[in-house]
Amino acid sequence: MYMRDDSIHRGRKYGQVLAGARDVFMVDGFEGGSVDEIARVAGVSKATLYKYFPDKRILFMEVANVECQRQAREALDNIDMSAPPRIVLGQAGHHFLRFITSTLGLQIFRICLAESDRFPELGQQFYNSGPAVVRAEMVIYFEAAEARGELNIEDKSLAADQFGELCKADLWMRLIFGVSKSVSQEEIARVVNSAVETFLARYGT
Repeated sequence: MYMRDDSIHRGRKYGQVLAGARDVFMVDGFEGGSVDEIARVAGVSKATLYKYFPDKRILFMEVANVECQRQAREALDNIDMSAPPRIVLGQAGHHFLRFITSTLGLQIFRICLAESDRFPELGQQFYNSGPAVVRAEMVIYFEAAEARGELNIEDKSLAADQFGELCKADLWMRLIFGVSKSVSQEEIARVVNSAVETFLARYGT
């Protein structure tokens, strides 16, 4: 079982190694990303790389977890959680959809899916590091908005998941299946705006 705090040594070149691994994995995937190439891109020796990460699996998990944590923090730092639901949902939806439809977001999803059979704990680690954090914050926001009389939601955790699924409509599926290669900001705005209106039609007061 992968345990972050016990398995990883953190020193002055930790960030350097992680950045190099991130660049390689996002291009070549887990199988294609060799330790030699990661060390070269990171500008460290293989001995230094193994000092920080005993094997490539642990390194990949750390890359995915750190990136997801960064996205979650960025979203929460840039959303005004005291604003009315229409504003908060719009901000949250735009950030979420921009990330999952980005090249990086799609690569992380595909790699996690491809490695799920060999590393069944990977999906849980990845989910806990980002999506679960944002989901919990949305539940807290829903509770506050309900207390102000702005929302009426019985199952707030389900509602948070439903909003995420509404934001994935159309664009994300087309990217995953290769129907589209990219999406525009106008397309993202169209989907998010519709998701907000649909959500508020169900849960708004």
